[in-house]
Amino acid sequence: MFGALYAAEGTDHVVLESVAREFSPRIEVCGPREITLDLSGLARLFGDARTIADELRRTAADRGLRVRVAIAGTRTAAQLFVHHRAGITVVEPGTEADALSELPLLLLDELINPKTQNPNPKSQPPTTNYQPPTTTLRQWGLRTLGEFAALPADEVAARLGAAGVEWQRVARGEDRRPLVAAVPEERFEQTLELEWPIEGLEPLSFVLGRLMEPLSAHLERRDRGAAVLHVRLRLVTRAVHERSLELPAPMRDARTLRTLALLDLESHPPDAAIDRITVAIDPTPGRVVQFSLLTRPLPSPENLSTLAARLAALMGEGRCGSPELVDSWRPGAFAMKPFAPRDSIVIHSRHDTPRHRDTETRNLVTHLDASVPRCVVEVTAAAAPVVALRRFRTAMPARVRVEDGRPVRVWIDRRGFSGGRVATAAGPWRTSGAWWEEAPVAPKPRSGEHGPVAPKPRSGEGGPVAPKPRNGEHGPVAPKPRSGEGGWDRDEWDVALHDGVSYRLFRERDGDAWFVEGVVD
Repeated sequence: MFGALYAAEGTDHVVLESVAREFSPRIEVCGPREITLDLSGLARLFGDARTIADELRRTAADRGLRVRVAIAGTRTAAQLFVHHRAGITVVEPGTEADALSELPLLLLDELINPKTQNPNPKSQPPTTNYQPPTTTLRQWGLRTLGEFAALPADEVAARLGAAGVEWQRVARGEDRRPLVAAVPEERFEQTLELEWPIEGLEPLSFVLGRLMEPLSAHLERRDRGAAVLHVRLRLVTRAVHERSLELPAPMRDARTLRTLALLDLESHPPDAAIDRITVAIDPTPGRVVQFSLLTRPLPSPENLSTLAARLAALMGEGRCGSPELVDSWRPGAFAMKPFAPRDSIVIHSRHDTPRHRDTETRNLVTHLDASVPRCVVEVTAAAAPVVALRRFRTAMPARVRVEDGRPVRVWIDRRGFSGGRVATAAGPWRTSGAWWEEAPVAPKPRSGEHGPVAPKPRSGEGGPVAPKPRNGEHGPVAPKPRSGEGGWDRDEWDVALHDGVSYRLFRERDGDAWFVEGVVD
């Protein structure tokens, strides 16, 4: 048994929906003024269909609504009657076709018109070329639903196609599809007014724990996970301190959510004491975890998120994550993105010649940064070599002897790194860029102030004196200021020393200084 409510013009749709939900949890919103209900099983609570209809109309009147009520054995019949008759209409199940036979044919336009099928204007289908079904049917001389329902179905299909068969089923009061229950909009939010203002993270931790527990239980009941966590703190100064955390994976563990919120507030503390706390969650469908026997299991997203938040609170925002290549020729340029675990970085070569493969590999591994503990670069091609560059976070100064424009000997003043005669050298690869950027101008000291001045050596002390390069050598000279911040102008060399160690060297052409960028494996 199904019911239909049709409200007067200008009715508040929210109030109409609340009236319908008081009688049935399974309702479908058919338009801004129309709602259908599944009334199965309500006879035990209210009585017969007439009593249910009276209760529906009385409840709506108590809310200030004027509605029509129709109850029938099918949802389509109830809709047709509620559009045609005012007041209350009750049709016994099984008699829908006979009761609908005298209704006018124009009711088909109201049920089949695409504008009435979906109250959401963003998802309405285009209606530019829409033609009401009754336009053709009235040309055939039909005036009532019964006359159209009595036509042979195969003849209707031959002349009107599948749409004509659909229209005839509506005229007979048959449901074209099952009722699609509307899910009530739920707010995953908890608010707590404090009797006394609190300061510091320790008392705030207990309050957040009280708010996260019911939110976690609500998410568990609805099989949802938190996608975004919002924490709004109203301060004693009447200002609102709000933080939003985008979580890497749906989660609903109360302790994890509380820890993530506290770590974020540790990095961004409020300016005053707190007298009201609100925690809201943007829900998303729950995460389905299916483990594999072929891959190594990874830590849970809750543990990874907590670890990443602790590192971000310790090191600062933007300093923790995974390196990502950027669209730039700048040596060593990379951006930081949220950490996503992966086993290796695989490069699929698009060329067959060894020269092209080597060039591809060199161009990509140049941008790998040493912030990842271990990067494996693999070129999936026949007999392709495996090459990787372990780049240093800060390039090491070096002294290099140059003969005939090529490095022949390298000295590295750093423990654990060898130097010596160059057996093989490849290069130079000359690169420059960012010379068009404007250099930042240092602020001038105000009146009575002095900028930073290097301290003079005290009596009897002497600063370290850099050794003078010998004939044909180039030492670590401080580079000259460039025209733009981050600009570069350098020559790169790959050298293999006599002891088998290979380095990536580069020379700053502005300052004629040599540096070791990394070790080539």
